[in-house]
Amino acid sequence: MEDIINPGVLFRKAPSVTPVPLVLDSPHSGTSYPDDFNYVSDLNVLRRAEDTYVHELYGAAPSLGAVLIGAEFPRSFIDVNRGLNEIDTSIIDGDWDGDVSESEKAAAGIGLIWRINQENNNIYDRLLSVDEVKNRISSYWQPYHDCLKETLDEVHAKFGKVVHINCHSMPKMSNESSKEGPGVVRPEICLGDRRGTTCDPRLVELVKTTFEELGYQVNVNEPYAGVELVRAYSNPSAGRHSLQIEIRRDLYMDERTFEKSDNFEKVRKDFETLTKALADFSVSL
Repeated sequence: MEDIINPGVLFRKAPSVTPVPLVLDSPHSGTSYPDDFNYVSDLNVLRRAEDTYVHELYGAAPSLGAVLIGAEFPRSFIDVNRGLNEIDTSIIDGDWDGDVSESEKAAAGIGLIWRINQENNNIYDRLLSVDEVKNRISSYWQPYHDCLKETLDEVHAKFGKVVHINCHSMPKMSNESSKEGPGVVRPEICLGDRRGTTCDPRLVELVKTTFEELGYQVNVNEPYAGVELVRAYSNPSAGRHSLQIEIRRDLYMDERTFEKSDNFEKVRKDFETLTKALADFSVSL
C-alpha cells in the first residue's frame, strides 16, 4: 500500500512498519476551504464545524502499522459523513435528479451540503447550481469514499478482518443545531457503534476501558451513536468492525481561537496509547 496525496481533497498515510488490520479516518478535520465555496457566513463561526487537529491526535497510526486517512476540505462544504441522498434540495437552484431521503440531518440544515452554520445562520446568500453540487460530490465526496472503501477492502482481503476507527471531535457545549438543544455540556469522550450494530462489543469495551484508565470520562452512543461512515462500511459478521470516536475539543485546543492548548501534547500521547491498544486488538480479534 502506498501513500496518497490529493491536495485539497484527501490524504492517505500507509503503514511505515509491519501492517496491522487497522484503518483510521478523519473526515472532518480539513481546513482547506475551496475557492468556489463562496460562503457569506462568518468564517470563525463556520470553522466551528471543523474537527480541527483530530488527524494529528492519531498521527502515530502509520508508525504502529495502521492506515490513516483524512479529508482536507471542510465538512461545511460537503459532508462525507452523510449519504448522497441526505440532501436539502431547498438550497439547489434547479431540479435535483438524485435520490432524496427523509433525513433528520438534512431537515436541520446540516445534511450532505450544509445550509446553516453552528449559530443557525445561513452559510450562503444564494442557491447552489445543480452542476455545483454535482461537482462537490464527484470531486470531494466520491474520492474520499472511494479511498476509504478501497483501503478497507484491501486490508480486509489481506487479513480477513479490519478494524475501522472513524475519528471526530465535538464542542464542549451543544449548540442551536444539536438534537439536545443548546447549552448542554458534552462528555469528554463519546463512542458510537450505532447501538451495538457496527462492531464487536469487545472493541467498544477496549476503547472505553483504555480511555477511562487514561483518566477520561466516556459515554457510549450518547450524544453521538455514529453516522454514515460507520454505517456504510461495517459488517461485524464479515469481520468488518467500525467505531466512531468523538473527543471534546476543549481538552486539546482553544475553541475560540482554534489554537492548540498546552494540553495538546498530553492528549496526543494518550491517543498514541489508544492507537497502540487498537493495533494489538486488531491483530488478536
